[in-house]
Amino acid sequence: MIARLAFPSPVGPLSIAAKDGAIVALDWGGADTAPKGADDALLRRARDQVLEYLAGRRTEFDLPLALASTPHQQAVWNALRKIPYGATRTYGELAAAVGSAPRAVGLACGRNPVPLIVPCHRVVGADGALVGYSGGDGESTKRWLLDLEARVSAR
Repeated sequence: MIARLAFPSPVGPLSIAAKDGAIVALDWGGADTAPKGADDALLRRARDQVLEYLAGRRTEFDLPLALASTPHQQAVWNALRKIPYGATRTYGELAAAVGSAPRAVGLACGRNPVPLIVPCHRVVGADGALVGYSGGDGESTKRWLLDLEARVSAR
């Protein structure tokens, strides 16, 4: 059974889902389904870490993840997790790192089930343009997240 916890955040309402002791999704919006058992503590911990990140008090996440994916998506998501807080990479740079094409990297980013936790917002176009973001209000949310990380990194 998947348990969900919905909560307000600076980037809009979010919902975190857990199953069998691991986070499986983070979505904008979503309804609260009462968590039960061990997932209750995990969902509260995940919510707290997301809110700490959005407040500029956390730069990385420490959560168990169980992300259903293809091997290519897994490779892209692992590469995303290696992008340092406050930094960006282009779709082309990620494609070269995983032996893929920029468009395929973009598709994998768009299918990321846990944005913020796996930081797909740190990927930009070849010219630095904020192209594509599936979370929140799209590119304006991506800009907000990158600005947050730039402010925190500058401290």
